[in-house]
Amino acid sequence: MAEIVDLGAYGEDFTRDPYRYYAKLRAQGPVHRVRLPYGQEGWLVVGHQAVRAALTDPRLSKDWREAGLQSDESADSALWTNMLDTDPPQHTRLRKLVAKEFTARRVEALRPRVQEITDELLDTMLAAPEGRADLVEAFAFPLPMTVICELLGVPAMDRDAFRSWSNEIVAPTSEEAAQAAVVAMSGYLVDLIETMRNAPGDGLLSALIRTSDEDGDQLSRDELVGTAFLLLVAGHETTVSLLSNGVRALLQHPAQLAALRADFSLLDNAVEEMLRYDGPVATATWRFTAKPVEIGGTRIPAGQTVAIALASASRDQEQFAAADDFDITRDARGHTAFGHGIHFCLGAPLARLEARIALRSLLERCPDLAMDADFDDLTWRAGMLMRGTEQLPVRWKG
Repeated sequence: MAEIVDLGAYGEDFTRDPYRYYAKLRAQGPVHRVRLPYGQEGWLVVGHQAVRAALTDPRLSKDWREAGLQSDESADSALWTNMLDTDPPQHTRLRKLVAKEFTARRVEALRPRVQEITDELLDTMLAAPEGRADLVEAFAFPLPMTVICELLGVPAMDRDAFRSWSNEIVAPTSEEAAQAAVVAMSGYLVDLIETMRNAPGDGLLSALIRTSDEDGDQLSRDELVGTAFLLLVAGHETTVSLLSNGVRALLQHPAQLAALRADFSLLDNAVEEMLRYDGPVATATWRFTAKPVEIGGTRIPAGQTVAIALASASRDQEQFAAADDFDITRDARGHTAFGHGIHFCLGAPLARLEARIALRSLLERCPDLAMDADFDDLTWRAGMLMRGTEQLPVRWKG
């Protein structure tokens, strides 16, 4: 068995800047046996070529139950009955039923409303008499949360409670707290779906309750709960960090910020570079080995957890020249921020739309936007799934 690399031993430094550690690991090989920061042992895939191959490798299962693995007591929650935690043919079936309601036309039709929500949030933020705010709290979180709730047809909810459940699930502070969040969120969604079944609306969630394919196939109750969970959490968590990481990168690279302000035709490309340079998802959700698997010359035994480092792939010097430089004019195509293969993020078009609208509006309305704290004083989200700071203090001239 390979020697274990203890990522937890790197402490806060790894959470703050994992890229230099990934670079050292890439130099040694594409696959490593690791101890994750919260103690679990598994295998880590690094490097652009190896990551893209692993993301499409059918030998790596997304369903720990099919792989014969035991998990904690929350493993049977309906939250995990979603396309991200299943393999074909079940994954194919679930994605087909959801994708028919989550079309590019529907996303594009949201543009005016996304702009309206953006403007309302900026009106409120910029009215602060002291000319300062936490960009995460005032803008990066409420924008995607409002958009996804309206898209799904979810009524105004207790956002503080929902946010705490979501944060605990994707960036757990403890096993007990994460399990409690799973139970609370599952109960909330079960009640929500039952309410919508009795009083249907015109949102996507009501449509999913009604939808069926040409053979009459429909989502079961547990599948509706799992799908609602996936769309609600993935529909805002990734965009929160995309916006905050993107703004932080611009503020840390004044020449790039000036170039974007001077030419907003660079905006689409700038968003892709933000996704590549410091994307919101550092590591893909776990894969599992039902049988021994050889990857990159390394044999991974059966019954193992495999983490695929998206952040490492997008900073691989063999794929992107000067990969550690933030350059909004580079060709960033091929980054892995939204994954690759059959589990490629269904909501990528919506995240891109929100980012383009939000960033342009923010920069146009805040021509003197600046950091209101030392970059080194920012606190980072726990875990290896989501990458971003918990806050982003900014200031502007009122």
